Amino acid sequence: MSGTAWNAAAVVVAAGRGIRIGGDTPKQYRSVGGQAVLTRTLTALAAHPGIVRIQPVIAPDAAEFYRACLADLDAATRDKLAAPVPGGATRQQSVRAGLEALDGSQAPDLVLVHDAARPHVDVALIERALVAGRDHRAAVPGIAVTDTIKIVDDLGDGSGRVRETPRREGLRAVQTPQSFVYGLLRDAHRRAAAADLHAFTDDGALAEWAGLPVVVFEGDPRNRKITQPADLIEADRGFSGQHPTALSEAQPMTTYVTRLGTGFDVHAFTDGDHVWLGGVKIPADRGVLAHSDGDVALHALTDALLGAIADGDIGTHFPPSDEQWRGASSDRFLAHAVELVRARGGKIDHLDITVLAEAPRIGAHREAIRARIAEIAGVPLSSVSIKATTTEKLGFVGRAEGLAAQAAATVRLPEVTAELNAADETAERRS
Repeated sequence: MSGTAWNAAAVVVAAGRGIRIGGDTPKQYRSVGGQAVLTRTLTALAAHPGIVRIQPVIAPDAAEFYRACLADLDAATRDKLAAPVPGGATRQQSVRAGLEALDGSQAPDLVLVHDAARPHVDVALIERALVAGRDHRAAVPGIAVTDTIKIVDDLGDGSGRVRETPRREGLRAVQTPQSFVYGLLRDAHRRAAAADLHAFTDDGALAEWAGLPVVVFEGDPRNRKITQPADLIEADRGFSGQHPTALSEAQPMTTYVTRLGTGFDVHAFTDGDHVWLGGVKIPADRGVLAHSDGDVALHALTDALLGAIADGDIGTHFPPSDEQWRGASSDRFLAHAVELVRARGGKIDHLDITVLAEAPRIGAHREAIRARIAEIAGVPLSSVSIKATTTEKLGFVGRAEGLAAQAAATVRLPEVTAELNAADETAERRS
């Protein structure tokens, strides 16, 4: 019987703060090769047919980061994802939260526990984990230690006195995914919590404490955990195809450049009782004259994204002469522009909109508009800004004849390196 014959799920621990990596964004949400670390980890796990359910565990305040990760996942991966659950103050508490979320009539036979910050996990390692968990009930991947290890007593001044030098032949550096019979690991976690023990940083160690024999199976040296800034840089190079082996094979070396696009839209007032702004229906004394729903904020933002990738404007993609767009909801236009950005390997960093109008006032609707735009674009709420101003009674806006919006979109797009550009320029000159 293959390991894939068992009903297996994966708990992905993504609730950590990743403070050692630096910056305000946790490491699991940092970009490597144009996608978040967590996005790549979820994709890798979902690629194995034996994993039928993936249970993410995230920090309680990380919903926006997580939502941005979902935007880059394909449909097959999203189909395997359970709704994320909030983690705890320790890794052990977070793992238990994931295990309890899997409990019930659909509980798996096997469970893999995997660190979100290990995006290099591959199908072969997952298969070994499933087989080892089935055969041994509790198993962890490990790789041979090549450095000499010293056990030291802390002297309190940053140094340590060597107490023992263990033989490295019997040492293994343990990784994830770690594999267990689901019920055994769930019960072990419950026992540890009941005993008020919360310091286990490794499920293999917790299983050992619970009396389960734990087997070490073959890990993968490439399955590194992103911990330090250098790990993040190396992962970014790897997923971008910039490893020395790739360069020696003359594969294109990519880098990311920032592009800024701007957009502007205006609509005249007409009879009506509402206007659409940023995907939100706002009560008003008048409506707007438009072929679609007349959402100036989303129209301007759509043009800003199209401008950032130099792909025409909203009229190019959705011509007003085409009757299929009459009365259309403008969120479709913005979603299309977002998809075009992502199809080019781009990442949306920030969206900024200014509405110019004497009325209606948008203050009471500001957060709803931000949330709706963030949802359509698949970006964190913190990446969306909307402001409003009047024109001091000047012009058509000041005369309350209509309203307008201007927008800016900042995106990152992959481009070839300066060396390849220089080669292209040389070829052009020669031609």
